[in-house]
Amino acid sequence: MNFVYLSPHFPPNYRLFCVRLREEGVNVLGLADASFESLRPELREALSEYYRVDDMHSYDQLVRALGHFTHRHGKIDRIESHNEYWLETEARLRTDFNIWGIREDRIARIKRKSAMKEVYRSAGVRVARGAVVRTLEEARRLAAETGYPVVAKPDVGVGAAATFKIRDDGQLAAFFTSKPASDYIMEEFIRGRIFSFDGLTDRDGNIVFHTAHAFSQGIMETVNEDDHVYYYSLREIPPDLEEAGRRTARAFDVRERFFHFEFFRDDRDGGITALEVNMRPPGGLTTDMFNYANDIDIYREWARVVAHNRFTADWSRAYHCAYAGRKAGKRYVLPHDGVLRSFGSLVCHHEEIHSIFRAAIGDYGYILRSKDLAEVLAAVRRIHETA
Repeated sequence: MNFVYLSPHFPPNYRLFCVRLREEGVNVLGLADASFESLRPELREALSEYYRVDDMHSYDQLVRALGHFTHRHGKIDRIESHNEYWLETEARLRTDFNIWGIREDRIARIKRKSAMKEVYRSAGVRVARGAVVRTLEEARRLAAETGYPVVAKPDVGVGAAATFKIRDDGQLAAFFTSKPASDYIMEEFIRGRIFSFDGLTDRDGNIVFHTAHAFSQGIMETVNEDDHVYYYSLREIPPDLEEAGRRTARAFDVRERFFHFEFFRDDRDGGITALEVNMRPPGGLTTDMFNYANDIDIYREWARVVAHNRFTADWSRAYHCAYAGRKAGKRYVLPHDGVLRSFGSLVCHHEEIHSIFRAAIGDYGYILRSKDLAEVLAAVRRIHETA
């Protein structure tokens, strides 16, 4: 099997996908704009060949790279990055090179939030009222139906970038005076807790691994207010959340992919309302949290699904695993050394976060685990305590 991995060096922990593929006998071909010498040694060793381009946004350069790989190694069987940013590029390359996986004819419904709503509805999963609005008049009509506040976000966008909470007519008019040229979807503001349903499917669409996470707040609030965030895995998944997640996976026909589905637990009636789908692993260090919460190697298991269509690990969600991110601009009561002294038995991992992710998940991150959720949350509160 010939597997082209785009930007295999980023984020750093994703190098393990390539390493595990190689260990499962896959011919791994790296394609990125970084120098080969800058890659970590274990990643360099995992790659059968590496092709460097000047600009990953130049489709012509990517086509030439895949043409080179095809000439050298034969037909390309898979192409992937596990990165939201490259989903459309990957779909276009799969289409042009007849590669298995999501192609251009299916990409809109997993990139456009307006198209996601239709798929959610077909699955019987409730969605927030909303629509793409192109004029102030359209937006006012929608706001009159839903009431304020409303949320305006790019119909195609990553995370909470350029997302706004609009509280009244004045803010709505101000938004349209400076609105970016891209399509925006406007939705009713759902008051509730955010939960995710995350996992991995095999080639036949069977969910072979799944878990769920609860979030302290939405990424929109974290980014716009420059706040810190935490989230943690559940050992027991509420049945209605799991049912909505499974319905969503079937409706989107997820095959041989990670997924990250986001939902609200609506304060109005306690029900589940869909937020959005992501056909990739959840971001940040969450794949490592999969491992710590279950004592597995999700990178190896994904590679086995790709190479052999088998998930072999036993898993039981033995631990609650939490991520706590800290922002450099805040004055925390506990310094870093104090965190390690106080909670060293709970801290599985900690590291500085790449600047591209800092707005959403912080400048420094801690992963903690315990069978006792109260113990984890007490540690998180202490880590986040400010002077």
